[in-house]
Amino acid sequence: MRDRTTSASLAALLVAGLMTGVSVAATGSGLGVRTQGTATVASPGSPGLGVRTQDTATVASPGSPRLGARAAGSASAAGRYVTLLTGDRVRLDARGRVTGVQRAPGREHVPVSVRGVGGDQYVVPADAAALIGQGVLDMRLFDVSGLIRAGYDDTRRRTLPLIVSYEGKPAQRGSTQKSLVADSDATVRRELPSVAGAAITLPKAGADDMWQALTEGKGVARVWLDGRFKAPADEDGANAGESGGSVTQIGAPAAWAAGYDGKGVKVAVLDTGVDTTHPDLASAVTAAKDFSGTGSTDDKAGHGTHVAATVAGSGARSGGRYKGVAPGAEILDAKVLNDDGEGTDSSVIAGLEWAAGQGAKVANLSLGQTDTPGEDPVEAAVNALSKSTGMLTVAAAGNEGPDAGTVGSPGAAESALTVGAVDGEDRLAEFSSTGPTADNALKPDLMAPGVDIVSARAAHGHMGDPAADGYVSMSGTSMATPHAAGAAAILAQRHPDWTGARIKQALTASTTPTTGATGYQQGTGRLDVSRALQGEVASEQTSVSFGKQLWPHTDDRPLTRHITYRNDGDHPVTLDLTAGATGPGGSTAPEGMFTLSTTQLTVPAGGTADVDLTADTRVEAANGTYSGTLVATARNGTDPTTAAPTAVRTAFGVIREAEAHDLTLKFLDRGGRPVSAPLTEILAYSGTYWTTNLRDSEQISKGVYRVRVPRGDYVVDTVLEGAEGTSALVRPRLSVTGDTTVVFDARRAKPVGITAPRGAKMSDGQLNVAVGTGSGSHNSTLFWGTFKNLRTATLGPAAPAGRLSTQLGGLWQKDSTTYHLLYNLPDRFPTGYRHTTRMAELALLKRNFGSSAAHRKGIVNVLWSGPTLSLGTVSDPFPLPTTAKIYVTTPKGFQWTANLGQRNASGDEDDVFYGTERARSYRAGRTYAATYNVGVFSPITGGPYGARRDGDTLDLCVPDLADGAGHPASSVAERHTTVTADGGTLLDNDGDLCQTVEKLPPRPRPATRSART
Repeated sequence: MRDRTTSASLAALLVAGLMTGVSVAATGSGLGVRTQGTATVASPGSPGLGVRTQDTATVASPGSPRLGARAAGSASAAGRYVTLLTGDRVRLDARGRVTGVQRAPGREHVPVSVRGVGGDQYVVPADAAALIGQGVLDMRLFDVSGLIRAGYDDTRRRTLPLIVSYEGKPAQRGSTQKSLVADSDATVRRELPSVAGAAITLPKAGADDMWQALTEGKGVARVWLDGRFKAPADEDGANAGESGGSVTQIGAPAAWAAGYDGKGVKVAVLDTGVDTTHPDLASAVTAAKDFSGTGSTDDKAGHGTHVAATVAGSGARSGGRYKGVAPGAEILDAKVLNDDGEGTDSSVIAGLEWAAGQGAKVANLSLGQTDTPGEDPVEAAVNALSKSTGMLTVAAAGNEGPDAGTVGSPGAAESALTVGAVDGEDRLAEFSSTGPTADNALKPDLMAPGVDIVSARAAHGHMGDPAADGYVSMSGTSMATPHAAGAAAILAQRHPDWTGARIKQALTASTTPTTGATGYQQGTGRLDVSRALQGEVASEQTSVSFGKQLWPHTDDRPLTRHITYRNDGDHPVTLDLTAGATGPGGSTAPEGMFTLSTTQLTVPAGGTADVDLTADTRVEAANGTYSGTLVATARNGTDPTTAAPTAVRTAFGVIREAEAHDLTLKFLDRGGRPVSAPLTEILAYSGTYWTTNLRDSEQISKGVYRVRVPRGDYVVDTVLEGAEGTSALVRPRLSVTGDTTVVFDARRAKPVGITAPRGAKMSDGQLNVAVGTGSGSHNSTLFWGTFKNLRTATLGPAAPAGRLSTQLGGLWQKDSTTYHLLYNLPDRFPTGYRHTTRMAELALLKRNFGSSAAHRKGIVNVLWSGPTLSLGTVSDPFPLPTTAKIYVTTPKGFQWTANLGQRNASGDEDDVFYGTERARSYRAGRTYAATYNVGVFSPITGGPYGARRDGDTLDLCVPDLADGAGHPASSVAERHTTVTADGGTLLDNDGDLCQTVEKLPPRPRPATRSART
């Protein structure tokens, strides 16, 4: 095999992590198919895909130019824009880092906070923070990293998809919606009665109107992002030698022998569609509807067909070898994911509502997304429909395991039957997500086979490893879930009067335990439908969660939960009760941590009986999670006709908190009055804990919040808004060794003011606090239009040396002359700051700036880069041609990048953008001159640009526009690229000349055409 190192390196340079429209799905998210590591899905126009890119800038990344390094999204080194619900537009650079905020009209005075959480960047305007804290706004609406991953940036989407829930009765809700839609020119895509609301499409141009309507009006209960489900699949190889192994493993053949195969029961499969031409599913699908927007219910991914056949496939094509769990069940095909496996919250909710309306007893959701505290819209719909219709939703736990706390949504919904995965030997699959949930609940509920599952292959699908003619193998909790859905259909046939909740009770009660797995990993154990059919006794509680018990545990109060057993039989049943549990590292829970009120219980025929389970975390024990199973074993002899004794299983668990303390934060405004402060961040120097927004539930009185934090050292920063202005306060070092109270008093803050030379006016201000933590660096950034009425203060002891610094600066402008001022304050946050900038401090970047057309305007986009952060500003437009004077300060350890753009006559869109200038340091008092945007204009090759062949791969990167000085640029040109070889077309798309073509024959003759507007 030939060495592909050169080609692979070049491909890495071509994308360099800077692709337009990069979509990165976390392992196991979305479809629930097992993925091996994090998958990076190439964007439109990225190498080799041959799909459209319109506004891609061909630029070099910071540093020396490299072949094909690509700016992302808009034609700007700022990368792309993301419009928030407030109407503010966030600028991001090519690496996805926030570099600035362009305010909506009238919002220049509103501070905007930028903070990182788990690798994502959240941009939260101060007036949105309170609504987030109240639970009215979905935090995902301000996760700009997540919005880009979902394809909701401004380059790829001019609208913002929302789900809005309303207060009141239907008539009142309708009136509120009508008013909201009219005020913002939004459109209603779908009514969603299960969440008392609708899916709404908001034009980003009207976002500020929507924001005004939301904040001034009444009747809106909740605004969610209409988020996305997406995941590529990395399928494991099939173990085709096991004939019907997974179906046999859960006892389905015994159920068939007893006459139960799910006949007449409707199971909704919410997925990528179903291929009804497959012999195994030819007569199974009785109704189908598209919610994906593709206009078809056919499965062009392959995931939905695999899932549907696992539920109810006849096995006709394999002579019965690969029969589904409930081959007599009817499938309702709700296509909620498109042909790329992508869907939205609203498409899933609409699919659930349709399924319930069609009479589905069971809904299979082999999909998921990250769980967050509280109830997201899909979880809300699952719980509401379970209550109102009795439909059981069977949901995948997720593929983020084996780490704790990785169960996804909607599997985290209380009413869902949440399914993890085991292999053919009943061993916990390494990828199977485990609990607790974000709300400390015990999930998953049970396990089912999910490794190397062989099922039907969709004729037009691409997912799965070939296993047999017409069949593929896949692994994941996506594959485990339909085993449980099929089992639920069998029980629904046996007990047509049972609700979904009752079916869930029977299935969780009758499992087989997985050796060595905890309750937070396996629930009650591995699914066994044959035992579920035989059981006449079940517990009404499928699991019992005692939540988190707070440190120190000497004062913990024992908690008692009532567990009710129901006997559906004709004879009383006597149960022997035992409760075994394990703790951290698999250790046995200490004696006395879990106790039963009785060890024997008789449940009357057709009646119920209760037992109390008590958790007492005062006992001497290690901190961590403890879980186990209450096993109720039926005695022989109670009923002479009863077969072998059966055991009823109920999972339980408790979290014994490690050392942590109450941190009470009191906030006072400049008048000494208590003030709410949701825009507060608490960050551990160890990097193990942070919170970016205080919630109303943590506010114990006006301006007083209480949060629970682990023992350790913290940085706490807050932004207090009032009629007098904005106060930014920082506690550089807070040692929490016991319950602690800290007062943030804005009366201690002092004014901030920087005066630029020659009367230039400030248009953009930045204040950044950089903190070095045990897990890397963290930046908390605030943006203002001006420093007027801004005050700052540092409170308490200084941070450890070298762990904290502050950057303060912004943009000042007078005509085409701009001042980009940055002042670095090592080891401190200032209590006020005053500085008058002298010309002697500055370096001059002199840019002779031409115009390629009449009546054009120019802008300068200047970024500073420090050890942990880059931030930028964009000037107001000025007439071209001109000589732009760009003055910058020269702080040690910081570099500058100056990019230039020619805009149209109105000054609102770029015609041409030059984004290839290297980041570099400058010396005060020096002048650095260059000429831009002066002809002759032409494509450019040579140096880092051109074409390179490596074997059968051709890498192209030719900027199709460069000025007379050789500066590459992006433009509004329309492009079409073709590559032909030996009479065949290898590439033919509307992409630019930064692409990769593979599988070239010898001596290809590439040809390109670029059409310009």
